[in-house]
Amino acid sequence: MQNSNQGSHLQNINWKNLSIVTSFHLLAAVGLFYFSWQNLAALLIGNWIVGSLGVGLGYHRLLTHRSFKAPKWLEYTLTVFGAMAIQDDAPKWVATHRIHHQFTEKEGDPHSTRPGFWWAHLGWIVYGTANDHDAATLKKYVPDLMKDRFHVALAKFYYAPLLISGVLLFAIGGWPMALWGVFGRVVFGWHSTWLVNSATHTWGARPHATGDDSTNNLAIALLTFGEGWHNNHHAFPSSARHGLGRFQFDQNWLTIRIFERFGWASEIRLAAQPADH
Repeated sequence: MQNSNQGSHLQNINWKNLSIVTSFHLLAAVGLFYFSWQNLAALLIGNWIVGSLGVGLGYHRLLTHRSFKAPKWLEYTLTVFGAMAIQDDAPKWVATHRIHHQFTEKEGDPHSTRPGFWWAHLGWIVYGTANDHDAATLKKYVPDLMKDRFHVALAKFYYAPLLISGVLLFAIGGWPMALWGVFGRVVFGWHSTWLVNSATHTWGARPHATGDDSTNNLAIALLTFGEGWHNNHHAFPSSARHGLGRFQFDQNWLTIRIFERFGWASEIRLAAQPADH
């Protein structure tokens, strides 16, 4: 298993990731000079499709934790949306998150906050190996995905959905909409996800004694459609519902309930003892 959070990796800049992160931030900044309500709508709608349906539901609750069962057409659709986040392909993303749960705040945690907030937020991406797991690691942590032809094929071309979305946005609103709907949306989604790694392991409430630094953070929960109820999640990793309390808004859980009404979600797994915080 590859480990990304040790100080020795600070000398090993991941030039591929650094170049991608830098170029996307620069182009997102250029987009700020072309503000319009239509462009903002493209970013926000895209962030819901990719950040909520793709990453929160697809990559995280469905593929990583199998907290509910979905028909393959829906699983694959959510995975395509997740690929548009440019947080790596599904097998690598899922492997990283499963490793994080196995070694939370211990040796081997890819983005522990113990080396510092910066490391958990972005340092692990631009130094060392990040999500670049070898074949043995993928076979160990994501055997379910590596046996699925669709997931293996999409992993080889996971940039394609973003390129297609860019072409569509350009056709609708030209370069300004592409800058907001692609680069601005990706950067916004990156930092939203990275804040779950960093902020929700630093600030917030810890109602459950999970033995790690995970917290419930309202601001991050609102930003990430419910993923910020992170202490709840670490207490009950397989639960499809993260916002366990009466006032803990969890958009991703509500979407799963909608899927259930349509017959698209079944065998939904829940926390054994939901909290009321």
